[in-house]
Amino acid sequence: MSLETLVQQHPITSESGSALSSAFDADSFDAVVMSTYGRFPLALERGAGCRVWDTQGREYLDFVAGIATCTLGHAHPAMVEAVTRQMQKLHHVSNLYYIPEQGELAKWIVEHSCGDRVFFCNSGAEANEAAIKLARKYAHILLQIERPIILTTHSSFHGRTLATITATGQPKYQKNFDPLVPGFHYVPYNDIAAVEAAISELDEGDYRVAAILIEPLQGEGGVRPGDVDYFQKLRQICDETGVLLIFDEVQVGMGRSGKLWGYEYLGVEPDIFTSAKGLGGGVPIGAMISKKFCDVFQPGEHASTFGGNPLACGVALAVCQTLEKENILQNVQQRGEQLRTGLRVLASKYPNHIVDVRGWGLINGMELKADIELTAGDVVKAAINEGLLLVPAGAKVIRFVPPLIVSEKEVDTALQIVDKVMASVTVS
Repeated sequence: MSLETLVQQHPITSESGSALSSAFDADSFDAVVMSTYGRFPLALERGAGCRVWDTQGREYLDFVAGIATCTLGHAHPAMVEAVTRQMQKLHHVSNLYYIPEQGELAKWIVEHSCGDRVFFCNSGAEANEAAIKLARKYAHILLQIERPIILTTHSSFHGRTLATITATGQPKYQKNFDPLVPGFHYVPYNDIAAVEAAISELDEGDYRVAAILIEPLQGEGGVRPGDVDYFQKLRQICDETGVLLIFDEVQVGMGRSGKLWGYEYLGVEPDIFTSAKGLGGGVPIGAMISKKFCDVFQPGEHASTFGGNPLACGVALAVCQTLEKENILQNVQQRGEQLRTGLRVLASKYPNHIVDVRGWGLINGMELKADIELTAGDVVKAAINEGLLLVPAGAKVIRFVPPLIVSEKEVDTALQIVDKVMASVTVS
C-alpha cells in the first residue's frame, strides 16, 4: 500500500476524535497545490526545539526534522538572530559580485573538511547535479573519456531532477520519466566485487568509468550504513584508476552521523562530496565541495541565481558555528546510542515484527520483517496519533532523524511511544 493510500484510508484525529481542524482547509490546499506528495492530513504551524504544533494546537515530538534537515530544531535562537540580522542587512544580490557571507561559509566548510573549493546552490539535488557535471567535464578534459559513465548503487537516492533520478538506483523514481539521462550504471551497495566487475566490463577496449557516486549511508534506501572495508577498497580503486570518488552527504552530513561528515566514519576521503539538508538547518542551501585537483569549472559553465545568497549563507554559517560552540556532535553520539539501545530492546520485545535496528548517530532505522503485513507507513501513522512524528525509509523501515539537539528525556519519550505503538499495531 502506498503512503498516499494509507493516509487517505486512515485519517488522523485529535485526542477528542475530531478530524483535521476547519481552521485549515485541506481541500482548498489540494485544489491549488500539485499532488506530488502523499500527505498525512496534518497541518503544522509552529515549532520550538524538538516540538511542533498543528493548527488544532496539538503538540508533537518531531523525529522527522524536515527529513533530517532541521539540525538545530525549530526556532533556535541562533537561527532567529541570523535570519533577522541578515534580512536587515542584505538578503540577496547576485553571484556577479563577491558575497562576503558566502566566502565565510566556504572557508568554514573547507577548514572543517577534506575539501578545497565550494560551489553553492539551493538543494541536495542541485548539489548532486553540480557534482555530476564536474565529474563529466573532468572526464572529458583530463581523462580523455568521450562518453563518461558514473557508477551508482542500487537502492540509492540522489534527487528528483532528470540526471539525479537517473543516478538514483530505484526504478520507482524513474517510471514514466524516460528517456533518462545516459551515462549511469548501477551496482549493488557494499559489494566491491560488483564494482570491480562493472569497471572491468565497461572499460573493456576503452576507458569509460569516470566516477563513483555513492552515499556513505543510504538514507532513502533503508538507512543502510556503508561497510568500512568496502569504502576503503573503493578509495583504492579510484586511486589506481583515476576514477573520481563522489560522496552524497546530503542526508548524513552536517553532524547527523555523530561526526561532521559521513566519510569520517569510513576512514576515507572523497574527491568530491555534496551537502544540503542540515547545512542550513532548514533554510534552503546546498553545496558541492571538491578537492582542488578536480575543480575544473570555469566562469559561465555552472551557476545558480539563488545559490550562496547572503541570507542562506549567513544562516548556514550560524548553524555551523553553533554545532561547534554547543558541542552538539557529542550529543548526537550519546543520543544516537541511547536511541539504538532502546530500539534494540523493542526489537527483542517484538521479535515477530522487528528484524533489525541500524544507523549512525541520529540517523537510524528500525526494519520490519518482510513477510508480515505491517508496513512502515502503518507504524508512522499510529505514531502520529500518539504525538510522535516519524518517517518511512521504504516500505519496511521506520526512520528516526530528530533534530541534533534532542534531549535524553525526549529520546526516552519517543521510545515509550514506539513501544505503545508496536503493542497496538501488533495485536492479532
